[in-house]
Amino acid sequence: MPETVTSTARVRLDRPARYGKLLASHYGQLIDATWDPESSKGTFTFPAVGVGDASECGSATCDVIGTEGVLMLSIEGEELAVENVERELATRLLHLAADQDVVVEFTRGKRGRARFTREQLTSA
Repeated sequence: MPETVTSTARVRLDRPARYGKLLASHYGQLIDATWDPESSKGTFTFPAVGVGDASECGSATCDVIGTEGVLMLSIEGEELAVENVERELATRLLHLAADQDVVVEFTRGKRGRARFTREQLTSA
């Protein structure tokens, strides 16, 4: 049975709750995504994807909280699913916050970090 991992990011943004809502609106068209404007909290459930045993990727859940100046993201799931969701969320957030100098850096405990910048994504 695959091990469950957790990855967290604290992204500094102007109006973080707005970006949480924008992420929920975007993902709500694709997956189960909720956003509560009263508490500035949401949950996105990314289903398992892939075809066949070789590319099967488990599901992952992301809790999103907009606080004063920070959007907090906490992803939990199988390692490969978490890595995919990190990249997906970072790419979408960098796109949405194009007018800001944003860095999205996830920490996976002992498993290291994943850092995403606009420059890194546009040069790939």
